[in-house]
Amino acid sequence: MSLSGRLIKGGLKLHNRIHNSKCPPQQLQLKSLTSLLKKAEYTTFGQHYGFSTILESNDLIQAFQQQVPLHEYNDIFEQWWHKMLEGEANICWPGKVDHFALSSGTSGSPSKHIPISKDMLQAIQKTSALMLSNTSKNFKFPAAFYSKHFFVLGSSMSLNKKGDVWIGDISGINAKHLSPFYERFYKPGKRIASIQDWDDRIAEVAKEAPNWDIAALAGIPSWVQLMLERIIEHHNLKSIKDIWPNLQVFVSGGIALGPYRKRLEQLVSKDLVYIDTYYTSEGCLAYQARMDNKGLPLKLLLDNGIFFEFIPFDDDNFDQGQVRPNAQAITIDQVKEGIDYALVISTCAGAWRYLLGDTVRFVDTTKAEIIITGRTKHFLSVCGEHLSVDNMNQAVLAIEEELDVSIPEFTVQAVKVDNHFEHHWHLGTKDTNLDTARLTALLDQHLCRLNDDYQTERRDNLLKAIKVTVLPLHTFYDWHASQGKLGGQSKFPKVLTKEQYQDWLEFIA
Repeated sequence: MSLSGRLIKGGLKLHNRIHNSKCPPQQLQLKSLTSLLKKAEYTTFGQHYGFSTILESNDLIQAFQQQVPLHEYNDIFEQWWHKMLEGEANICWPGKVDHFALSSGTSGSPSKHIPISKDMLQAIQKTSALMLSNTSKNFKFPAAFYSKHFFVLGSSMSLNKKGDVWIGDISGINAKHLSPFYERFYKPGKRIASIQDWDDRIAEVAKEAPNWDIAALAGIPSWVQLMLERIIEHHNLKSIKDIWPNLQVFVSGGIALGPYRKRLEQLVSKDLVYIDTYYTSEGCLAYQARMDNKGLPLKLLLDNGIFFEFIPFDDDNFDQGQVRPNAQAITIDQVKEGIDYALVISTCAGAWRYLLGDTVRFVDTTKAEIIITGRTKHFLSVCGEHLSVDNMNQAVLAIEEELDVSIPEFTVQAVKVDNHFEHHWHLGTKDTNLDTARLTALLDQHLCRLNDDYQTERRDNLLKAIKVTVLPLHTFYDWHASQGKLGGQSKFPKVLTKEQYQDWLEFIA
């Protein structure tokens, strides 16, 4: 048995005991906000919004919400973050923030520049250690597992420099700052990870793959799937287990794992332990603390440099995905289970009351466990159907199960036809000989089951029909390439804007 493996496993168990806090969620969040305000008290932002006064208040959270407005990306970038990007110090966070993450957004959307401080990089690394320590708590992996390689498929580690600031995807920034301890086990290694072109990088990965003993694999499921297919094809394998027999864990992030899981299982030909995460360009917000392969919810990281607020995602607070001026945010002690909330974060990188654009739903308030339900601007409600991305994902998963097919990619747009609306779906699959009529009927049936509002609009004929087009899976990845967003952190939009829809129709034509 590996001595280093035993030592690492023992250290992870100790780490888990130390960091597995028993404090109530609200107490952890108050402590986090207090720490953030104290550290940024004398920044330009902190002085402008009176952080010193807030810290002296009897109700610190209420004072913070009253004195600091909600910020969407354009607001905070134009007023504050652009100064940090130009190299100015002490703007929203102490000192110079010398890294900015390019938020991938979705194909066809412009990238955002998100500040990444040294404190945020440390917080991300702490989360990685916490997730790893949870494996020692939840699973009976042998000690040797902890001394093998782990593979992270991210964007290129080669960053672009603008003045004194380095710019790149968050995965590339994080890989560049791996601690020496993790670097010993990290694959594909810095040389290959620094190759900028996606195809060239994956070609090198495929060539070197048999030389690595991979026990854990991490990345956005869509790109991991393509990489595994490339390796299997290159070496004429039956499955990836032919060269990575010790592969046991897949850590997913960036997009919902569910639609890709069936295909991943085919490529691996063995059950894996799946660990889902809530990993964004703004930081790691949550991870799957309880693990048993059943798609369990994510536990918010309440004591790791992020303060969370929640705005009920309803007509009182949002108008067609746009936050209303009088929107009211609540805190972790006020949330209720089963309600969709738009997420607001304040972070140790200088994001303050920042509307992330995601919606979440609590499934257990005592454990601060959530599921991600979609995006504030990526949902369909042209006639009151209130169809979320989570509804869409669940319907597609049900079809996969029922027809024993894999449909990793899809997108949908509402189209006005005469005096009613139709939902036009495009499904990406390698099983292109599907019965489209049956597929359409099943999709409609499952959406009606999952969403009462959708069922009502279908019955009342305001939403008169749904139309399904089945496309080869590679069409979606070709679209990524056409947008210059092949690989890395890129995600395909589940709900297309009118402009994107027209571009998409021209592309697939």
